[in-house]
Amino acid sequence: MTRPGPEAFVARLRAREPLVGYWIALDNPVGTERIAALGYDYIGIDGQHGVLHQPGWQAAMLAVDARRRSAGVIRVPAVDPAAIGAALDTGARAVIVPMVETPEEARTAVRACRHWPAGTRSLGGPVRGELHLGSVPAEVDEGVACIVMIETAAALQNIEEICATPGLDAVYVGPADLSVALGARHFGDPEAAPALDKALRTITDTARRHGIACGMHCLTGTEAARRLDEGFTFVTVSSDITHLQQAAAVHLTAAHERAAA
Repeated sequence: MTRPGPEAFVARLRAREPLVGYWIALDNPVGTERIAALGYDYIGIDGQHGVLHQPGWQAAMLAVDARRRSAGVIRVPAVDPAAIGAALDTGARAVIVPMVETPEEARTAVRACRHWPAGTRSLGGPVRGELHLGSVPAEVDEGVACIVMIETAAALQNIEEICATPGLDAVYVGPADLSVALGARHFGDPEAAPALDKALRTITDTARRHGIACGMHCLTGTEAARRLDEGFTFVTVSSDITHLQQAAAVHLTAAHERAAA
């Protein structure tokens, strides 16, 4: 069976198909291209906490698109229409908007992904996004997705209204921030696990009722598979910077053990 290409990503996301992505935090286009060759459904570029600032977004998208296997997605720094428009102009198929807490902020994010009269995005001219989606505003709007993050107590309280936002394609859980917002002393605090599990069920159930996709960042592929079983429709696995450190540590330990023997 032929695997769907990146051009099918947004339709598959909206259809709540299971999708698996990978996270890029390093400003390393060559490394990003190698990851994009592996077959993940999407590659998330971290423009919020990673070392990739706006000038690096374009290089990252070029690296992802070079392999024509994964869709490029950018997490922007904030609910900022200018940043959202800039991310989409690079050719990103979707944006992830962090720290959304209210339905008003969700509407701002959605409108920033859409051209007039539905939104506030500028048509822009001959930017790179035209290579994928053309220059007809309605067709461009149909080809990109708006994903907002649920990672605060306020967002959880407003989850029903956020998920009901017209034009919103998906919500995405930031488990570290959400767990701390729910009382954890640190991410992974076992005492906060029951509250986090309850919150995750609320988020997945609400997203399902409103017919939108629901994603989560995961530390491992094993966790990603479990989250899909629990009702999430897309999951992101770890990150390049985490795996680089983990792999280096494993080999260092092996070398030291051999030397000691």
